[in-house]
Amino acid sequence: MSMRSKFRASAAGSVDEVEAAFYEALQRGDIDMLMRCWADDDEVFCVHPGSVRVVGPSAIRVTFERIFAHGVLHVKPVKLRKVDTLTSAVHSVLERIEMMRTDGLQQAYVLATNVYHRTPQGWRMVAHHASPAVARELGEMHEETVVLH
Repeated sequence: MSMRSKFRASAAGSVDEVEAAFYEALQRGDIDMLMRCWADDDEVFCVHPGSVRVVGPSAIRVTFERIFAHGVLHVKPVKLRKVDTLTSAVHSVLERIEMMRTDGLQQAYVLATNVYHRTPQGWRMVAHHASPAVARELGEMHEETVVLH
């Protein structure tokens, strides 16, 4: 079953399912699926790399429609750090973005913070803030996490 089917079947799914649906929607260029990941609240916001903050579902939809007008985004989460509680979750995601350019396939890395709240409709995104990743975050992709007790 695809994430799309799972997400439709269970609006009260886990925060991880909503996040997976968000990234799948980016890959597919599916604006309706993407917007189902967002809370229906006038104060939700999104900041794309190098851009201004947009507030509200309608404004967020317009920005993603503009992005999708240039093709789908090949975005893959490659490193995740998260703090989840009963009613909110904050995920720091290192994203790898692949794009075809005239000189071949190029990769870029973005550091995104995704914030989710548990709403009456289930887990929903309330904020997405992305900025270019710096060398230190790229180095963390290759580090092993060591837990000391």
